Amino acid sequence: MREHKSEQKKPNILFLIADDHRFDGIGAYGNPVVQTPILDQLAADGVLFNSIYTMGGQTAALCVPSRACLLTGANVFSATMSEKVVTLGDTENRDLWALNPELPTLPEVLRRDGYQTFGIGKWHNGKESFVRSFSDGAKIFFGGMGDHIGLPIHEYDTNGIFPEEAACPSDTFSSELFAEAAIDFIQSYEKDDPFLLYLAFTAPHDPRTPPQAYQELYQVNDIPLPANFMTEHPFDNGELHVRDEQLASFPRKPNEIRRHLAEYYSMITHMDAQIGRILQALEACNQAEHTLIVYTADHGLALGQHGLLGKQNLYEHSIHIPLIMHGPGLPQGVNVSGLGCQMDIFPTLCEVIGTRVPDKVEGRSLVPMIFGEKTMIRENVFSAYKYVQRMISDGRWKYIRYYRSGETGSDQIQLFDLLKDPWEICNLVGDPEQQARIRQMEQELLQWQRNVQDPILHSMSS
Repeated sequence: MREHKSEQKKPNILFLIADDHRFDGIGAYGNPVVQTPILDQLAADGVLFNSIYTMGGQTAALCVPSRACLLTGANVFSATMSEKVVTLGDTENRDLWALNPELPTLPEVLRRDGYQTFGIGKWHNGKESFVRSFSDGAKIFFGGMGDHIGLPIHEYDTNGIFPEEAACPSDTFSSELFAEAAIDFIQSYEKDDPFLLYLAFTAPHDPRTPPQAYQELYQVNDIPLPANFMTEHPFDNGELHVRDEQLASFPRKPNEIRRHLAEYYSMITHMDAQIGRILQALEACNQAEHTLIVYTADHGLALGQHGLLGKQNLYEHSIHIPLIMHGPGLPQGVNVSGLGCQMDIFPTLCEVIGTRVPDKVEGRSLVPMIFGEKTMIRENVFSAYKYVQRMISDGRWKYIRYYRSGETGSDQIQLFDLLKDPWEICNLVGDPEQQARIRQMEQELLQWQRNVQDPILHSMSS
């Protein structure tokens, strides 16, 4: 049951987003191997969302469109400057990765509503949008990826220029660097206004080089392979030779995948410990009870599942992400199973804290599911990757359509029953009993593509 909102000061918000952290990379989501005691406790004492998805994107750097959807509350073809204007050959044009300037960002909306907005860590959506989103910031990394020690770090520039020559390499591991900046902010904050502290980790993205003590937590030979480990993908999905897929040899070797997983889990556990330090600072400064905490990720990645390594695909390991919310205005110990996507986080936060949702936000608030007023707010979720993959899922049945694009890709269809086959191993496309379902899902996917003006429809008709 919802609590009646009082006229008291709005809560602070600590918004944490990780890079490449898939949904099952947290103990609370059922992974018995990875050690995430801090995130597990947040989930136990807060709200754990089981079915949140990314919407993909038109670039291999999927952190750009996924964060854009989250920050703007818009669909993947509207959230950035690029998604409507690129042709197939332009999808890696970095000048087009900035947020759509016609859409207000979540931090921008909170800033207008009286929040002091402070940004830390990775920002891969243009310098202009950072300055209009945040009134201040520290340890800012404008980029996609880099070594976790030596990242080129900017301090806040009120002019919004952030010249490259002003960046200084850090000699502190990224997760620790960003956590220390957050702790400094919390300890020095003296204003009466509520704050939004937005921290974007670069972990557990590669290069996965955690401190030695965390590497020793996971012995390679003890790491189980996923049930859907394959030495190679069964067909050309249109992106088998992207940079992420080159990080392990072909065909995939079990011990090499175990090593990748051990390093991945080590990075996650180290990041979890840094989150614990931030939460301790909130407690020490008497801010914990007044702070709403959000933890999520931009997307996941394969790490050996389906013979893949990266996130440039539409399987569960790559598009199914964690979302945990904890704090004032929220119930404790709640699991939400209904479908949602990244653009739903924007209106959800606004509703929880009592801020008006901008008209241009397309996302739907998850709040009715949090309080048990509804079991679902969406019948389907959708995702896209470049001009080669599209997906629709109703939470149980999942349909993926593959396209040929030039010399790559395949004209393939997959249908999975996620209830009986959560690892997406058994393709039911040839099952006579599923043909009506396939036709229905094809039509629902096509209708969504028309609604969001998916550029692949134009390319197919031209």
